[in-house]
Amino acid sequence: MKNLLLISFLLVGFTLNAQIKTPAPSPKAKVSQDVGLTTVELEYSRPGVKGRTIFAADGLVPFDKLWRTGANQVTTVSFSTDVNVGGSDLKAGKYAIVSKPGKMSWDVNFYAHDGNYWSSYVEKEATATVSAKPMSMGDMVETFTMAVNNITDKSATLDIMWDKTKVSVPMTMDAHETVMASIDKVLAGPAQGDYYSAATYYHNSGGDLNKALEWINIATAGDSPRFWQVRRKALILADLGKKKEAIAAAKKSLELATEAGNEDYIRMNEKSIKEWMM
Repeated sequence: MKNLLLISFLLVGFTLNAQIKTPAPSPKAKVSQDVGLTTVELEYSRPGVKGRTIFAADGLVPFDKLWRTGANQVTTVSFSTDVNVGGSDLKAGKYAIVSKPGKMSWDVNFYAHDGNYWSSYVEKEATATVSAKPMSMGDMVETFTMAVNNITDKSATLDIMWDKTKVSVPMTMDAHETVMASIDKVLAGPAQGDYYSAATYYHNSGGDLNKALEWINIATAGDSPRFWQVRRKALILADLGKKKEAIAAAKKSLELATEAGNEDYIRMNEKSIKEWMM
């Protein structure tokens, strides 16, 4: 009897503690992407097509019905700064995404995050709603996918892709004003690296090239300029049409890159010198 009791106890203990792990039918995904000075983070679950009809009047995701935009818990997106989605302003923070797919147009709704159950948002008013046109893709996407694509310093698209349907929500971030405020603050007492950063931003963003040249001259003054800084000076001079000075700067950058053993900058400078001498 004691042996039977012991065996029963062990079996109960095994039943309580044993956990069989199997693959999730809709695995979780986390995506983090920097866009300019904004970090965009997505959390969602990824169901598969599995031979089913997805977006249709009688599909797995019926037209004109609210959908959790994925599977399991509500899909969320977080922004580290204020953003604009499809013409609507959103404050920095976390939002739930609940969409309404349609044959000709989707409504992508953003709600201030308030729990993980997507059905709790159905009766709430969306903070922002973006109408987006669904596009047909040539290749099928088996697993539901969300991504941040088409990235620039101040914009990107939030793409929703599944089966052969793709929907893109445009996003813009006001990186320029943030950068300009930072430049004004830092240049009140900047170091050479700050002048280099300011010159690089002006050069890349189509700013005043003469101002960029003024700053890069300060950044490269002295006895020990860096090869990447002198390379930037060469590029700014070339864009100002000062090819002779640009070639001289590129040769200096080439010399410094050779000393540092940086093959990438050696090749870039050699190519530029050849082009500018033509």
